[in-house]
Amino acid sequence: MTPASTLPRADVSRASRALVNRLVDDADRLRVAVSHLEDGTCIVDAGIKVPGGLEAGRLIAEICMGGLGQVRLRASTAFRHWAWQVDVHASDPVTACLGSQYAGWSLSHGQGKGAFNALGSGPARSIGSREELFKELAYRNPAGSTALVLEVDKLPPPEVVEKIVRYCGITPAQLTLILTPTSSLAGGVQIVGRVLEVALHKVHALHFPLEKIVDGAGTAPVPPPTADFINAMGRTNDAILFGGFVQLYVDATDDEARELAEKLPSSASRDFGKPFGQVFKDVKFDFYQIDPMLFSPARVAVTAMKSGKTFHAGALREDLLDLSFGG
Repeated sequence: MTPASTLPRADVSRASRALVNRLVDDADRLRVAVSHLEDGTCIVDAGIKVPGGLEAGRLIAEICMGGLGQVRLRASTAFRHWAWQVDVHASDPVTACLGSQYAGWSLSHGQGKGAFNALGSGPARSIGSREELFKELAYRNPAGSTALVLEVDKLPPPEVVEKIVRYCGITPAQLTLILTPTSSLAGGVQIVGRVLEVALHKVHALHFPLEKIVDGAGTAPVPPPTADFINAMGRTNDAILFGGFVQLYVDATDDEARELAEKLPSSASRDFGKPFGQVFKDVKFDFYQIDPMLFSPARVAVTAMKSGKTFHAGALREDLLDLSFGG
């Protein structure tokens, strides 16, 4: 088998360009709003002043994956009260998830109550973000038309937009910023569409060699929206922590695959067992006091390509999902 790390990687900005164009061109049908800043930057509102919706969130999730993943909505009987699932697949999951979808670009401006803070995800990260992760991935894309997704409920200040443009080495007219409030339907879907990315991020945190990841897919339920930010953030996290399932295919030995499977589920964390909103409150809203190993799917299957054996760990927790979702 040719190692995945030696294969050419797609340019995620180029691969996602048609999806970004579709989001803009079909704005009315998708119930999103398109506008332009004075400098020419394109802004897509996917739930602040407009309804947005499930399909907008699905399309934005594919944009977040840099056009290298497939995201679909389907009805399921996995949970009694929560029928809709988000299915995600990427044949190059490391590039799609860590090289694009991961919300790793920290953007902020100002101080105090009026400060702007956001995490950027999507294709523009591979051009302009200064994250150390890209050195490990040995992955960068050239400057060009690109998009960045921000999980925010307000327009970023000009200083943040200018920073993105400057770091990417592009003109403002080459940038599309997609704004997805966590409390919106579109925001909820695009966050739950990170179920595979969350697993890949934990794989990286566990120091499992990323070059051994061959393929992957995941699924998680769509959470009901809520106007309260803490509850919305809790529900989108819990959809993955309690209802997410990920299948990984690895070019590894049975022992390596088994060990990865055992460590990967959210239940392996010391903070597992109650809704995320409660965990967040218990640490007095200090995100960095939460065990980083918590952020992973509820259930995993890891298949060792060399032997064909699959190792299972974790379990779907409908009781905790109901507690979080208000079922």
